[in-house]
Amino acid sequence: MRKIYLFLLVMVCSLGLQAQIYSDDFESYNVNDYMGVVNSTYWTTWSNAPGTSEDVKVTNAQASSGSNSLYFNATSSSGGPQDVILKFGNTYTSGIFTFQADFMVPSGKNGYFNIQASPVAGTAWTLNCNMSGGGISMDGLATGSYTPGSWFTLKLVANLTLGSWQFYIDGISQGTWNNPNNSIATIDLYPTAGSSFYVDDVSFNHTTYTLPNLNAGVSGVDMVGSVAGQSIYPVVTVKNVGVNTLNSFDLKLTYNGSTITENVSGLSLASLASTQVEFSSPVTLVSGTNTAWGIVSNANGMGQDGDSGDDTLAQTVNPIVPAPGKIVVGEEATGTWCQWCPRGAVFMARWNSKYQGFFAPIAVHNGDPMTVADYDAGVGNLISGYPSSLVDRLGDQDPSDMLLDIESQLQVTPAAIPVNGALWDSNTRELKVSITSTWNSSVTGDYRIACVLTEDSVTGTGSGYNQSNAYSGGGNGPMGGFENLPFTVPAAQMVYDFVARALSPQFDGMPGSFPTSISSGSSYTHNFTFTLPVDWDENQMHIVGMIIAPNGQIENASFTNIGDAVNNGFILGADQGPVTYLNGPDQKVKLYPNPTSGDAFAVVDLDGGQEVSLQITDLMGRVMWERSYGQLTGPQTLPLRTAGLTAGIYQVVVNVDGKVISEKLIIK
Repeated sequence: MRKIYLFLLVMVCSLGLQAQIYSDDFESYNVNDYMGVVNSTYWTTWSNAPGTSEDVKVTNAQASSGSNSLYFNATSSSGGPQDVILKFGNTYTSGIFTFQADFMVPSGKNGYFNIQASPVAGTAWTLNCNMSGGGISMDGLATGSYTPGSWFTLKLVANLTLGSWQFYIDGISQGTWNNPNNSIATIDLYPTAGSSFYVDDVSFNHTTYTLPNLNAGVSGVDMVGSVAGQSIYPVVTVKNVGVNTLNSFDLKLTYNGSTITENVSGLSLASLASTQVEFSSPVTLVSGTNTAWGIVSNANGMGQDGDSGDDTLAQTVNPIVPAPGKIVVGEEATGTWCQWCPRGAVFMARWNSKYQGFFAPIAVHNGDPMTVADYDAGVGNLISGYPSSLVDRLGDQDPSDMLLDIESQLQVTPAAIPVNGALWDSNTRELKVSITSTWNSSVTGDYRIACVLTEDSVTGTGSGYNQSNAYSGGGNGPMGGFENLPFTVPAAQMVYDFVARALSPQFDGMPGSFPTSISSGSSYTHNFTFTLPVDWDENQMHIVGMIIAPNGQIENASFTNIGDAVNNGFILGADQGPVTYLNGPDQKVKLYPNPTSGDAFAVVDLDGGQEVSLQITDLMGRVMWERSYGQLTGPQTLPLRTAGLTAGIYQVVVNVDGKVISEKLIIK
């Protein structure tokens, strides 16, 4: 969804004239001049090495105006070595700062810059801007779009006194937000791995701003959701942009022809402090372009305040229209040991809020007490590092970059729609799940089914639940409050959401889940059985059903809490069977499908190289089929040949290094 914010804050209170400090179109330089050499007043490099490979050269290959521009291109596999600093001359912490430049990002390439809070590069980050695939993200706080291969003008306007930031593309405001860090000293233009972009017509300026005595302003309107049909509770941020303490105000939100109101009192909001007001009445997002207006009035019961220009903020919302029955799965690769993984937690929570009801978030842990070994191994084969994320298993990306794939996938009509049902026994803690898949299209191939359980609000007391946190202190920029926490966040301060707790039968689903040729209108039900440990809170758990396409991507999903699945009703279908443990949760065996009308499979998951053999016997103990598989390690799917066996009940005997278990197999 593209959001366009109309920022109506009029700077009328002792606002100074906008004196341009610096402007450069690069026409006065020669091609191949190093900027850090020919204009050292404003340009240098990260390590202060002008004229080296860190510096940028003037080029005439592209230009927004005239014939010259700057070309940034990563020649190292890890990014750079170009790493160029534009110095702003001062460290600005108040007033209004404006930066503007023309960018051109070739198709298939990325662009990046960050704003540094100190003249000493690397001391503290204020903001990161990522440009990729036509989308722009300002630390995920605001997003916009551009056309790859075409020049566009990007402008940042930061009222550092108020902490209100916004950015424009070609003169159209793309977003406004409250930035946690309001210090500006330099901008760092850096081509990350695989990046290539041009920059032209760069300028920046700074003006002053003085607060009135009594003044309440709207600094943010968040419609929370992004999908037509969502029922959401809007959040409006009101800031005390006056000198006097703000005690009360009236707040309205107008959207789609209706108005909801909150009367806020009992505050003691100091100058420049903000409060977020969540409306108690919901609104439903509708398709098409509509404007949501946040309006604050009657500050401290005094009627008109000192600046009427900041009383109103309008957000134009054009929510995406999802394909009927579509749920997108987001899988986050994370671990408490991973110092950058708080970024994953922050962005997964953001996407869950934006796409609630249409998004199934799953945090797949690695190397900590919340790890599910087979799930971790499956995700690990698809990612290059931590944190990472997968949207419907399309490909590895940073959790902050999931938005475009989520919205694209939401609009893809699925071949089938799965629905969760369940039976829950609170005494035995047995959860039986049914996933009924109704096919809207005729398809061929090896489509598969899988079921995942997740849990929110997970806590722990051991050191394994401590979260490593590179964002501590704010030196790496704001990150959802983690900048205010220590480098090692104690377990007592951590709550983990979307935690993957169980996966059945395996990461890529059950082979042979469906016929290889499926007709439109057909329906299939699969059953899964789980026994929940007593320390899992069934009231915080969700069931995720996944239909996995032959190419390994997720075709569609179902997503409910246990209570809603129980209300849907349990439907008896092909039983995927419970997991049998050989020697604790790291060694397990599962049979499926069971009952079966054809071949079945045994999934063994072993923690070391062990000899494995299988037998099928009748109830008299006579061997009907057997096979030795030699030494196996990790998750393995082993076929059980049932050809020639008559319908009835058999035993499958699994022998792992002399440890034997038997499971009943029903052949229909």
